[in-house]
Amino acid sequence: MSHPIRRMFNFLALLLSGVGLFLSAWIVIPAPTRRLLPLGVGAPEVSPWLLVLNALAFATMLVVSSRVKRHRRWLYRLALFASLLGLFWSALPLLQLPATAQRMGAAMVEGLGADYMAKIPSEVQQMRSPKLPRQMRSQPFVLTEVFTGIKLGEVRYIPNIQFAAPDNVPLSLDIYQPPKPGLYPALVVIYGGSWQNGDPTVNASFNRYMAERGYTVFAIDYRHAPRYQFPAQLEDVQAALTFIHQNAAKYEANPKRIALLGRSAGGHLAMLAAYQPDALPIRAVVSYYGPFNLTSGYKDPPYPDPLNVRAVLEAFLGGTPDELPEQYTKASPASYVTRPLPPTLLVHGSRDNIVEVRFARNMYNRLGATGTTRVLLEIPWAEHAFDAIFNGLSNQLALYYTERFLHWALK
Repeated sequence: MSHPIRRMFNFLALLLSGVGLFLSAWIVIPAPTRRLLPLGVGAPEVSPWLLVLNALAFATMLVVSSRVKRHRRWLYRLALFASLLGLFWSALPLLQLPATAQRMGAAMVEGLGADYMAKIPSEVQQMRSPKLPRQMRSQPFVLTEVFTGIKLGEVRYIPNIQFAAPDNVPLSLDIYQPPKPGLYPALVVIYGGSWQNGDPTVNASFNRYMAERGYTVFAIDYRHAPRYQFPAQLEDVQAALTFIHQNAAKYEANPKRIALLGRSAGGHLAMLAAYQPDALPIRAVVSYYGPFNLTSGYKDPPYPDPLNVRAVLEAFLGGTPDELPEQYTKASPASYVTRPLPPTLLVHGSRDNIVEVRFARNMYNRLGATGTTRVLLEIPWAEHAFDAIFNGLSNQLALYYTERFLHWALK
């Protein structure tokens, strides 16, 4: 190998080691800013890829460090240590995964009963019906799917159906239906985005996945803050639910079997809509990392605080808790936990630096005190919006238990 080529190879080896360490560090370091948040979210979810990257960097550095001149060897040994540290960090989620899956399984049993799987019809579990060709996930995690992706089949898709136009703002929903006509449980999906952005096309892979498994999925829209502040968003969700009830037969949805599922701000709206005293019949609620008590969230924000939680809440509600105490109370799902409520599944990352997991634990306890069936699933390495990586570690676990919860509640 000529000298210029050797120098280039050595440089690439150092670069590989540095990149592997930098990306892997976000598995353990919380993101301090909005721009760095995608790294904090994504790094744990693609940790098997990072494990391969760091292993390659480590092997390369072993070769390179033995060939460099003595006075420069310290640099390559440092890079070798960096690769080893990157290897350790990138292995952490995989090392925690078996115990996490076991704890999540135990949480399902504790919340739903030891025989909850027996209450899911066998034809649903095995998907022997010609209308439902795809079975439930057989394992909480499949390593190869991190690399190959989760395969999605064909579903029927109807986009851009207008359901309301409050203040002359057209609101639409997208519908995902199973491959063959029938009458199916309805899953209403509400996107997140700090109540300020997003649209029904977000998380389309999840919607297709659930439609393929026997649900008519309605992905709905709502008006955004700060132009439209609470309760506009709740009113829009309620308008969508009314539309779905009135048009259920047309879109092959069973109005007696409806569940709400939301992420972040959407999880908040899902709980808020289902918990209203005058809510239309809802059989179950699923909240992925949604906020529960907005007053507490404002007064005790996370640290670090990459999204500036207080600014987000002020934009949503129009002021601070001291200025608008009743508004914060009315907008908090926790305020409505005074009676038995629809069965609720809470899915939360222990490393969430937007809505900290301690709020989810508190909500879980409050729901239990009212006799509400509830399950809290914690993922120790996961950040807020972990399921943005559809085939990542956390979303595979969430899919496995979410579909079982929904089948239990709706089938």
